Order: sequence, then structure tokens, then C-alpha cells
Amino acid sequence: MTRAGTATIGHDASGDVIVASGDWTLAYAPALAGLVATLRGQARPGLRIDARGLGRVDTAGAGLLLDLAGVDAIDGLDPRRRALFDAVARAQAAPPVPAKPEGGLVALLARTGAAVEHIGDNVRRLVGFIGLILATLARTVPQPRRWRVTSLAFHLEQTGLDAVPIVVLMNFLVGAVIAFLGATVLKDFGAAIFTVDLIGYSFLREFGVLLTAILIAGRSGSAFTAQIGSMKSREEIDAIRTLGLDPVEVLVLPRLLALLIALPLLTFLAMAAGIVGGGAVCALNLDISPTMFVTRLQDLAATRHFWVGMSKAPLFAFLIAAIGCLEGFKVSGSAESVGEHTTSSVVQAIFVAILVDAFAAIFFMEINI
Repeated sequence: MTRAGTATIGHDASGDVIVASGDWTLAYAPALAGLVATLRGQARPGLRIDARGLGRVDTAGAGLLLDLAGVDAIDGLDPRRRALFDAVARAQAAPPVPAKPEGGLVALLARTGAAVEHIGDNVRRLVGFIGLILATLARTVPQPRRWRVTSLAFHLEQTGLDAVPIVVLMNFLVGAVIAFLGATVLKDFGAAIFTVDLIGYSFLREFGVLLTAILIAGRSGSAFTAQIGSMKSREEIDAIRTLGLDPVEVLVLPRLLALLIALPLLTFLAMAAGIVGGGAVCALNLDISPTMFVTRLQDLAATRHFWVGMSKAPLFAFLIAAIGCLEGFKVSGSAESVGEHTTSSVVQAIFVAILVDAFAAIFFMEINI
């Protein structure tokens, strides 16, 4: 039998006591809300609620009683009802009001400071991770039984052999475009032969290694982040540690060494493809025969420029692998986090490659190489 809830206020030695009885359910909520408002105006601070006479109670009734007093001030609740009141109290707890964002110059300075702090934190973590890689490498190399040759071969195929078509095609097309641009300008001055110099300098020193590094950053660096990040989200890295293995040795070193081998080889192919693309345009558009093209290229002291470009490939490979693996370890566990860190890995790797290439270009120019 249902009976509408009611409450009366009384007094005892400890202060005001509200005696609640009947059913405090959604069906009687409008009337009970008025009663609660009246009692709230009559009661003094520190009141308690005697709930031993309660009938049925749902979340609506529990919420109304909690408007009168906190859950700790309600007596006579059995464990099941205590759990209900605790849950309603947690749901009623108001979330913290976020601070109103400042506008104008203050907001700009705040965002700038946060961005600089974030960049500084990323740099510190990358430097620390590079140190960890070098320490692990120094500990592993003298012990051939700990080398993971199978994993190295797999990643070498994935990062090197599978990337050959796209690297060769892109550099061939870029070489052709540079030759067209050079021919368009230099023909007006009767210096079309210097298009060969332009192609040789650009691909042997800069474009061959830089375009390859950018492609590998987008292709292999992102793959490293996604692979390690997925393992992190599935707690496989924790399982590796539980087995007594070092995740850096198991996951990072094979990828790093594979990229250290693959990127210089891909750079060589990129240089050759770019020069062939430029040579094809010279032969078809400028009447520069392949023999004349090769002869002019040899006159550039091309070997020196070749080694300038090749010297940057291992550095780019190391940084791309380190950034890709580090971003994978940063994944927090969700698929969304994997996507965010994969994007961050590509952006950081490309930025670092271009930055290092710019400093290297200035350095080699200053020492006249």
C-alpha cells in the first residue's frame, strides 16, 4: 500500500530533527518539494533527518531529502538505501566552475606561454629518450645473443624496400619540375647548360635527402608511433616489462637500426632518380644530350656534394625513429590518443628534419664545402 511521504520537524538535545515517513518517490515529488522548501525555512543549521519511518524511496525522493541535509546527517538508513543516497549525493555534487577565460592580450600571452612550455617539455623528453636509446644501444651491441635480427629484417623491409617506389617516383618528378623551372629562367639568358648545375647541386646536397626524410617521417615515423601506441593501449608494453624485457631494446632498437640502414640507401636512390628526371627534361626540352649532361655533372665535383647530402641521412634517420617511438610511448590508452600522437609524430619529425637541414646547410656553407 502506497502512502504519500511526509515530514515533521521536532527538537531534541542535539538540535532540530526532521522525521521523514511514507513514500518519497517521483509520483509525490511536486508536493514533497513544497514541503521541503517549507522545512528548509524553519530548520536551523545542524539539523538531522530521522529516516527510519521511510517507505519507498527513489532517486527523486532521495534528492529532496538531501536538499535538507547531507547524507551524513541522515540516520536510520539500511546499507541498500545508504548506497542509493550516496550515489545521488555524488550526482548532485556540482562540478567545479571553470575559470572564465581571459580575452585579448592576456589570453594571447597565456597561450604563448603554454605553447612554449609544451615545446620545452617535448624537447626535454626527446633528449632524455635519445640518451636512453644510446645507453641501451651501448649495452646491447657488445652482446650478439641479444640482437633481434628477425625484427631488424622485418622493419628493414617495411621502412626501406617497401618505400622505394614512392621515393623514386617523387624525386624523379621533382627533378623534372626543377629542370623545367631552371630551363624557363636560364634559357632567356642563353645559359641553359647551367640547368645541369642546378639539378646536381639541389639533389646531391639538399633535395635528395630532405625529400626522402620527409617521406619517411610521414610513412615510417607515423607507423612506428601507431604500432607502439596500439601496443601501449592494449597493455602489451606492460606485459613486456612483466616478462623482464626492456621495451626500448625490444621495440625501439630494431626500428632505429632499420631506419639507419634504409634511409641512406633510399637517399642514394632519391638522388639518382632526381638527376635522371632532370636529365630527361634536359634531353627532351633543352637539347642537352645525356653524354653532355653527365660530363657537366662530373665537372661540378659531384662527389663532394654527394657526401654532403649523404652525411645528413643517418642523423635524419635517428631523429625520425626516436620521435616516432617516443610519441608511441606517450599514448594514454585510447584510439583517439593513438591518432593524436601519430599526427604529432609526423609534424615533429618533419619540422626537426627541416630545422636540422637548415643548420647543416649554414654549417657547410661556412666551412666552404
